[in-house]
Amino acid sequence: MARNIAVGVGIMEYPFQTSDGFWRWVDLCEQAGLDSIWQTDRIVSRAPILESMTTLAAIAGRTRRIKFGVNVVSVALREPVLLAKQCATIDVLSNGRLLPGFGIGSPRGAEWTAMHTDTTTRGRKTDEALDIISRLWTGESLNFDGRHFKLTKASIAPLPVQPDLPMWIGGASEAAIKRTARIGTGWQAGPEAPDAVAQVISGIKQALAVTGRAIDEDHYGAAFAFRFGSSDDPGVAKVMQQYRDRTGRDPHDLFAIGDTEAILRRLSEYVAAGASKFILRPIAEGDADMLTQTRRLAEEVLPQVAARWPKPRKAAA
Repeated sequence: MARNIAVGVGIMEYPFQTSDGFWRWVDLCEQAGLDSIWQTDRIVSRAPILESMTTLAAIAGRTRRIKFGVNVVSVALREPVLLAKQCATIDVLSNGRLLPGFGIGSPRGAEWTAMHTDTTTRGRKTDEALDIISRLWTGESLNFDGRHFKLTKASIAPLPVQPDLPMWIGGASEAAIKRTARIGTGWQAGPEAPDAVAQVISGIKQALAVTGRAIDEDHYGAAFAFRFGSSDDPGVAKVMQQYRDRTGRDPHDLFAIGDTEAILRRLSEYVAAGASKFILRPIAEGDADMLTQTRRLAEEVLPQVAARWPKPRKAAA
């Protein structure tokens, strides 16, 4: 079955020297044909990281074409009614361009200790919250009596513009696989290498057979960092070490550093694993570097993606 391969870009730490640099980058993404923009969710950090939901709202107002999302919202750290309302508001004001992604949050995140939040309940809290969010999006006046959340006749308006607002799920655990099969419309990888992505996608498809649901073949995503250049370029070693510290994984198994072919090889590995939607994060520092890396991605990689994986033709009406 032909899949629609789409390439977007994302950031975690704020790499720009000025806000003007950030907006020039957003404008470039919009104009260069990239599929989407993604912001990683971190609330507590010493490094500069934008708050995800307000960032998406700002991008919605700046752009007209490009989609945008969070990879992924740490649901256990958020109040679900407010989160449902934020998503609906952004979707309405962007004319249906929001791609919400949800997860339980990394256990390595600073938030749990700083905010005195129990990591052992994050999965159960997330499951309750996603149930609440999905039901509020349908317009339900919701009574909910859960272990972590209790609601009486809760409702939101306006509702999302997208009648079936996507609910992308992150995480690679068995619980995340079951969560995706139970409620997700797609799955978005985090720091998983291609072989791990293939295993998760296989697990989700097996779990879907149990739940009786279906997820589109091109609604499985992957993410990795890239750079046109070499690992000796300024700042690259720092990013690689931060990745090791944050994930405990070897960045050489995931990052794509080199030329156009190096990035395409990594994309090809993920496509072979079953992924179709991509979040590529430029390894760059400063306004000019971010613009250069993103422009090269759009000009050198996107045409090759279109040639190697043509978009499926729409069936005639």
